[in-house]
Amino acid sequence: MREHGGNLDLAQQRFGGRAEDWIDLSTGINRLPYPVGEVSARAWSALPSRAEIEALHQAARHAYRTSAPIVATGGAQAAIQLLPQLAAPGRARILAPTYNEYAGVLSAAGWDVQEVSGLDALAGADLAIVVNPNNPDGRTFTPEDLLALLPRVNRLVIDESFADAVPQLSLASEADRRGLLVLRSFGKFYGLAGVRLGFAIGNAADVGKLAAMSGPWPVSGAAIEIGCRALRDDGWAEATSARLVRDCVRLDEMACGQGWTLVGGAPLFRLYETPDALAAQEKLARGQIWSRVFAREPTWLRLGLPGNESEWIRLAEALAR
Repeated sequence: MREHGGNLDLAQQRFGGRAEDWIDLSTGINRLPYPVGEVSARAWSALPSRAEIEALHQAARHAYRTSAPIVATGGAQAAIQLLPQLAAPGRARILAPTYNEYAGVLSAAGWDVQEVSGLDALAGADLAIVVNPNNPDGRTFTPEDLLALLPRVNRLVIDESFADAVPQLSLASEADRRGLLVLRSFGKFYGLAGVRLGFAIGNAADVGKLAAMSGPWPVSGAAIEIGCRALRDDGWAEATSARLVRDCVRLDEMACGQGWTLVGGAPLFRLYETPDALAAQEKLARGQIWSRVFAREPTWLRLGLPGNESEWIRLAEALAR
């Protein structure tokens, strides 16, 4: 498996403790998840119907403010796995550094992959990848800048896995344009990564191909029921977005007290420059708080946002040691 956050088993091997003892801040997953409530017996026992899947699609269109064709997938990662099959292998350019699954998946499928550092360098690609907001540094691009790039590439994929709390960045409403494909993650913002739900939004041809490759039941009945409920809960989404903005400020102030410098971030994670990220990670791990470090950037430390007040207190105590 490629390097990712969420590798809590490694933390346990090195520092001990049970999974439930740890606060996992190594991911960008909301630690105050959507209150799922009861899930019906039918969701577990029956195959999802076409009507139920379409109801989920409609709920996603509502949440993402789009009328474009859409297909549910088993997390955004499932859509990423299918990307290489949308066209014959060619030139893929990825705005980097970013989520490392894109380069690996495309290279394995025979694509000529190049990582570039600027938006203009994506021009001429058969497939261009932009994560917006970017993971791990939080870099963002306006919809206008991305749409200006669209005629200069054959297909443009915008990964909006962290865009829920910054909807003004989203291109979902424009996703039916030829050559544009938008990916969304459900599990991060709603704090329900284990549900394994995501969406691809695009023109009818691309979405049709992805739907055909995904098969007749691409997500579970439970994912459909939970997704329909959460994606239509505008009040929860608005309150959560506002809380995340406040919590980012709070975390940045705590990091500043350590002498760390903010590199960037999104409403679900922050990236800091530290004197020694491994030392900072170990310091936090002694308090059973797990964080994310990067082999290529030995001074970078990424932290998700704590959830309830007891988690904030534990983080403050670990930093004070």
